[in-house]
Amino acid sequence: MLQNNKLTLMNPKTGNLAFRIYCFEKENPFDQVQRLSHYSLIWVKNGTGKVKADFSNYTFKDNTLFSFSPYQPFKLNTESEISGSVINFHPDFFCIHKHHKEVACNGVLFNNIYSPPFIHVNEEVKTTFDMVIDQFRIEMQKPDLAQYELLVSYLKIFLISASRLKTEQQMEMQKETKENGMPFILQNLKNYIEANYKTKHTASDYAEMLSITPKALTKLTKTHYNKTLTDLISERIVIEAKRELYLTNKTVKEIAYELGYNDEYYFSRFFKKNADVSPQHYRETVGFDKISSV
Repeated sequence: MLQNNKLTLMNPKTGNLAFRIYCFEKENPFDQVQRLSHYSLIWVKNGTGKVKADFSNYTFKDNTLFSFSPYQPFKLNTESEISGSVINFHPDFFCIHKHHKEVACNGVLFNNIYSPPFIHVNEEVKTTFDMVIDQFRIEMQKPDLAQYELLVSYLKIFLISASRLKTEQQMEMQKETKENGMPFILQNLKNYIEANYKTKHTASDYAEMLSITPKALTKLTKTHYNKTLTDLISERIVIEAKRELYLTNKTVKEIAYELGYNDEYYFSRFFKKNADVSPQHYRETVGFDKISSV
């Protein structure tokens, strides 16, 4: 279906968006805070400005690819006219959790709490992206047998190319930060958060484990990750909660308990504060994978 330059594929079972691709020219379609119930890949080919994503602000320039998860709040503040392409897909169309081994984008492009949600697109990958987007448009305008399979195949190529590039850029950044003296304590912090986020929820918990004051540790995370320690912990908990809400049919109460919250209603308020929607609304709009749950 073509609407205002938007090629859209709807889910016939739910009536919701499955997949969409479109281009934007001059005007910024993301100048208000976005909270979308699907994944978004936004390639700004031309334009500069600042992006606000979750708790942080970053600058961006030409040939930047943004990657946002469902209900991840973001907003682009541009300094000039911008143009580019957008790919939207719902988890029911392609689930990055289930296909992690194939595309390796979960924790790289999406749900990476330690890295900005974007990459700079080099010339080699730019050629790949242009080719894939052309194939998307051809396939969307001529629906035929096995359309879904072809679209998913092209989407995998896009995601794998972007994930490889981001991994390369992350390695380069890590090398630079080591040379600039990034505290080893932050690597330990990453490990501690990953091992303990289900049981330890406060900044003081991790400061005590690392034998440093909460204030000093937060200063380090703000300097190197552009986020407070509380932000990092909260994001990690919410990412796991979203995964459970989509991949399982566990009740909100069960998920809350597994994440260390005995009070379901306190957890729901915490989730809504950080995800902008309630756990139930997230499940109703993003859904849960019923096939894998039976």
